[in-house]
Amino acid sequence: MMDTATRPTGKRVDAWKLTMTAMLSAIAFVLMFLEFSVPIMPPFIKMDLSDLPELIGAFAMGPVSGVVICLVKNLLHLFISTTGGVGELSNFLLGACFVLPAGIVYRKWKGKKSAIAGAMMGAVLMALVSIVSNYYIVYPFYYNFMDKEAILAAYQAIFPGVGNILHCLIVFNAPFTFIKGLLSVVVTVLVYKHISPFLKGAGRGR
Repeated sequence: MMDTATRPTGKRVDAWKLTMTAMLSAIAFVLMFLEFSVPIMPPFIKMDLSDLPELIGAFAMGPVSGVVICLVKNLLHLFISTTGGVGELSNFLLGACFVLPAGIVYRKWKGKKSAIAGAMMGAVLMALVSIVSNYYIVYPFYYNFMDKEAILAAYQAIFPGVGNILHCLIVFNAPFTFIKGLLSVVVTVLVYKHISPFLKGAGRGR
């Protein structure tokens, strides 16, 4: 999966890295619009793969680049935000939790297994943080537009066993967030080997 492609040197490295970071940020921004509903989740929860470019960037250019891609994606989305920045803040926090461990682990231990292990660690962390993020940041904002009991009822229509919002976040949102991260991991494993030479600028600057 992973490789050690030749990279450009000096200032050309910085320019190429900046270019790739900008490109991946733009792709991540576009992917935010390609969201879709999941039958086992309430209709206001959507799935998208906008974390995928961040994970690829973290592997190709380092953990900081992955976080920067996540930040730029959400800064761009602020211009069309319907949540006053609340959704973007949560998305950034979760994305950073996902790609930072993945990038750090892969940078320290190069290899397919370490890349997958780091990404899985990130997916677990993202899922856990999503409980806190949703409970204290996102859902309090939702309550301004949708009654808390109505949100709870949407979850209970799928699984009556949930008794409160926190329970809903643990039973529904955390596993959903983990699966969302897992999908990005699977796609990255499939495509990274083929695109990493380009992302790393192999053969440039010789």
